Amino acid sequence: MKYRRLGDSAPEVSEIALGSWLAFASGIEKDQVVATSEAAFDAGITFFDTANVYGRGAAEDAWGEIPSKHLQDSYVLATKV
Repeated sequence: MKYRRLGDSAPEVSEIALGSWLAFASGIEKDQVVATSEAAFDAGITFFDTANVYGRGAAEDAWGEIPSKHLQDSYVLATKV
C-alpha cells in the first residue's frame, strides 16, 4: 500500500480509501460491511469515508463499531454533513 500525507500536518493515509456510500445505500448486510472493512484494514487501507446520510445514518452507526479493534491513531475516518 502506498501512503500520502493528508495536508501539511495531518497523518499519512493510504492512497486508496474505502467509502461506505454504496455499501449502506444498497442495503448490504452489516456483517458483510464489517468483513469488507476488516479486509481493508488488513490490506493496509487507513482512510475511510462516510457521511451521516449514507444509508440514512446506518454508515455512521456501523463506523461507531467497526474500528473498535484498531488503535484510534492508526486510521482516518472522514465524514461530512
